[in-house]
Order: sequence, then structure tokens, then C-alpha cells
Amino acid sequence: VQLQASGGGLVETGGSLRLSCAASGFTLDYYAIGWFRQAPGKEREGVSCISSSDSDGSTYVAESVRGRFIVSRDNAKNTVYLQMNSLKPEDTAVYYCATDKVPGGSCPVEYGRYRYWGQGTLVTVSS
Repeated sequence: VQLQASGGGLVETGGSLRLSCAASGFTLDYYAIGWFRQAPGKEREGVSCISSSDSDGSTYVAESVRGRFIVSRDNAKNTVYLQMNSLKPEDTAVYYCATDKVPGGSCPVEYGRYRYWGQGTLVTVSS
């Protein structure tokens, strides 16, 4: 069971990036997937979550990124995406995807229940 986050990079303020969370060893479609970020010197914070397709497929986006970030999934590619638009310097962080791997899970998922984490991908937004 592995998750791999990718798609980070350096972007200017106002730019966009799309992060991907790919899975190996299991099918993402059945589980809620969360996105988190951790900036230097700060605690990890939840950014977004998408419920399993077996539940209602609902999404959650943190207030700090609402209207700018969109979470979606492509079941054919076994991948969850985080589209990040209108990026700001304060969005600079390492971004992680995670799952509690509970079948039929729906968002929000309590932080302590996330058991499987990707390795993180760095997003740097220059001012």
C-alpha cells in the first residue's frame, strides 16, 4: 500500500499547479483521500478531502484555500488531484496526501485516523 504525491514545484504568485496523488496496491476510489500541507516551522494542516465514490463523493476544502483549490479524482487513473489556483506565498509548503483506508469513507476524516501517507511534494510560491 503506497501513496505518492507529485506535481510540486516553483511558481510565481498568482500561478497554478496541479498536484497528483497516485496509489499502488489499492484502489483510491473506495476511500476518502485527504490533502495536507506543512510549512517550515508550522504544524501540518488539512487542506482538502474527497470522499470515496461509494459514499457521496463529497469534497471538503479548508477555508484558507476555498475558492482557489479544487480536489477531484480520476478513477480510471487511480489518482486524486489537487488543483491549486491563484497561489500565494503563504501556500508554500510540503503537500501530502493520505488516507485512512476505511472502505466507503467520507470527509471530513479525523486527522488521527489517517494511516497511510505519501512522501510529500514541495510547493514554493515566489512573491
